[in-house]
Amino acid sequence: MAEQNDAVMEFLLTRRSPPAKTLSLPAPSRTELVPILTAGLRVPDHGKLEPWRLIVLERAGLDRLADLTQERARSLGYDDEKTEKGRGQFTRSPLCVAVVETRRSIEKVHALEQTYSAGAVCLSLVNAALASGWGASWITGWPAHDAELAASALGLGPDERVAGFIHIGTPSAAPPERPRPDLGVSVTWAG
Repeated sequence: MAEQNDAVMEFLLTRRSPPAKTLSLPAPSRTELVPILTAGLRVPDHGKLEPWRLIVLERAGLDRLADLTQERARSLGYDDEKTEKGRGQFTRSPLCVAVVETRRSIEKVHALEQTYSAGAVCLSLVNAALASGWGASWITGWPAHDAELAASALGLGPDERVAGFIHIGTPSAAPPERPRPDLGVSVTWAG
């Protein structure tokens, strides 16, 4: 058995993501972001395909994405509330990393395994940012799932989709506590 790392277990057992709307400046600098990105990409990756890529959205990129999100929402006939919810995650964000699932056509690695790997990158980035002392939150919403918006705003190709937007910054409030899964309900022991 490998040596136990109590500090990491304590972090994982107590981690909480602050709501994205509570994140503000400062955000990590590019230099501070590099170890977070490096740690975030250390995930299970069957076949070593790297079926993901990252787009770091700083202020100008966030503003552009917010404007394109608003335009897309209006073209789809969304009401003001839905439009602002989609747009607002970018106008309020101090920094965002878009995790893009990039599917590879490899017969031995099922497409769903590639999706899981991209999801693992999202959680790994959140945990790396939190462990580095920043606040971080994984958000999707309709802008993440709109293929036309993703193509025009982020340059995604036909075999790509947004797995999540990881917002990173300084939390302005403590993350709220919430109920956690009941192991008695969620776990089945098969002996």
